[in-house]
Amino acid sequence: MSNPEFDRQVRNLIDLGYPAQVEDKLEPLRELAGDTAFLLVVTRTLVPVEEMMPRTTLAGKKKPGFVDGSFEPGSLERFVATPATAMPGHDAYLLLGAERGEEFCGVVPNDAMATIADRGRTPLTIEEGIALITHFPELLEKNKCFSLGGSRSTDRRVPALWISQQAPKLGWCWAGNPHTWLGMASAAARVAP
Repeated sequence: MSNPEFDRQVRNLIDLGYPAQVEDKLEPLRELAGDTAFLLVVTRTLVPVEEMMPRTTLAGKKKPGFVDGSFEPGSLERFVATPATAMPGHDAYLLLGAERGEEFCGVVPNDAMATIADRGRTPLTIEEGIALITHFPELLEKNKCFSLGGSRSTDRRVPALWISQQAPKLGWCWAGNPHTWLGMASAAARVAP
């Protein structure tokens, strides 16, 4: 089945240096993609987060993204999908209806996540946020960055993507602190075979 957007996203990952096995993992998703707005997500079981971030850039720029040093060694592995995110349990899947959530700029992350849940949506995980800016780098822009409340650790930190040193940065903010430039990204659903 021909799907130009599916092909574009697969080609984008391969061009960015994702391992060839990623293409095989994504192919079963082709017929599920259809005509809906989708995002191909590769999980850290295939490519570690620390390897995904340097493959991101801002739109029209070349400087690679990075993981903030405030993630102490070994801590990033503890930021996993929350039970409420209902992960499909696959190495790769489709994310439907993703939004960066700029309406939540200036809103306390915990309050934003509650509103998202009330709407029947789900906050994005770290891998999903990285996928969003990998395939659509123009969505990460000044004063319209976003938190990734679908991945949490055992503390009050909420991962987030923003711009630092003219590149995408994966960092974190406290769950109770609002930021005028940081929304809460969410999606309608996750789909896997």
